[in-house]
Amino acid sequence: MNDLHTDSNIKEEYEILLQPKFLAVDFFCGAGGTARGLIDAGGYLIAGVDKDPQCEKTFINNNKNIVGDRVCPSYLNLDILPKSKSYPEGQQKTLIEALELLIARYQKKHPKLPLLFTICAPCQPFTRLSRKKLTPERIAARERDSMLLREAVKFVRRFQPELVLSENVAGINDPRYGGIWERFRKDLDRLRYVTGTKVVCTSRFGIPQYRKRSILIAVQKNLVNDHRLADTLNDELLVPESDPEASLVSVREAIGHLPPLGAGEMHPKTANHRTRSLSELNLLRLKSAKPGESNSYLEHTEYGDLSLDCHKRVNERLQIRCFSDVYTRMHPDRPAPTITTKCHSISNGRFGHYDLEQVRGISLREAAILQSFPDDYVFYPTEQIGSVARMIGNAVPPKLATFYANYLINSIHHAKPDFFASP
Repeated sequence: MNDLHTDSNIKEEYEILLQPKFLAVDFFCGAGGTARGLIDAGGYLIAGVDKDPQCEKTFINNNKNIVGDRVCPSYLNLDILPKSKSYPEGQQKTLIEALELLIARYQKKHPKLPLLFTICAPCQPFTRLSRKKLTPERIAARERDSMLLREAVKFVRRFQPELVLSENVAGINDPRYGGIWERFRKDLDRLRYVTGTKVVCTSRFGIPQYRKRSILIAVQKNLVNDHRLADTLNDELLVPESDPEASLVSVREAIGHLPPLGAGEMHPKTANHRTRSLSELNLLRLKSAKPGESNSYLEHTEYGDLSLDCHKRVNERLQIRCFSDVYTRMHPDRPAPTITTKCHSISNGRFGHYDLEQVRGISLREAAILQSFPDDYVFYPTEQIGSVARMIGNAVPPKLATFYANYLINSIHHAKPDFFASP
């Protein structure tokens, strides 16, 4: 009897551990940065939505649910925009129908769990550099992308998730982009959500990278905990600007354990630990670079003046040093600069490895770790550099998603304390 009683207790405790804290759908999921963060927060990810088929293998292979039935989420390779005469590729109706089936299925299994929508739309329309040298077709695509938040509101209205999390570039609230962020927030307000927004730096969340991002969170007004409210009018949520339990993580602490590489090499055992090859001239440039310094060294190297002629002309015309981070090395004892889609290229930012013995840019594996992806998160196709770098640079840092998912779950008053981790 005692053995049976013990076995019964163990089974009950195991089943409690497998209980999801929330259900989630990840819009614009890409390669799965947000998805991994939601899963690490104890959520059950129903589906990821993205129109890019190239991200599917990476998303599915790395994001098996660890609670509930512990299966992989669905990858809905569909466009969120509606079909129209000017845009016949739109698949919004098909997407709504697919989500209706999936969400209903899992809400039937877990009727008391809150539903979280993450809506991290592509950031390219809201960056100044993105509008340079674009073809008319690309300009049209960027204009459509700028409407994605507005279209996402339709899904919030239809499915009424208890919680919403959105992340984008720091400058999305700039008036030059037509008030898209503020309109998105007001649309949620009209749907009876309490909202809050802040610009935060990821380095304050235990992520080894300086990366400023706009965060918007929303909770259904009838569910929000009073202690999460920022004002007496009950119409604004407090948005944390840091994780009080996290410490600053340096580049050396984050990637110093990885095996050394040369430029253009791939490690045979460590997935995605591969680097871009360098020309002889760029090898000389990086050999001359000191960790954490600007590229002013280029003018006085032991190999002569290695400055780029185009940079010289711009600097002379503007009477200021421009592009000072290119052809430079990261500082080993500080967080990394922002990891971009060009993080594999030393000509596109401070992406040189800090170790003077390694004359190369950072590897894809290192870039992923600096984004807070775990070491075993594999990006596909593993033999490609450009497409994988794009996935990594576009991703939401998983640790950021984990923090805000936990924060949101603890912002509703019917949360079960036994199942919910703080902050």
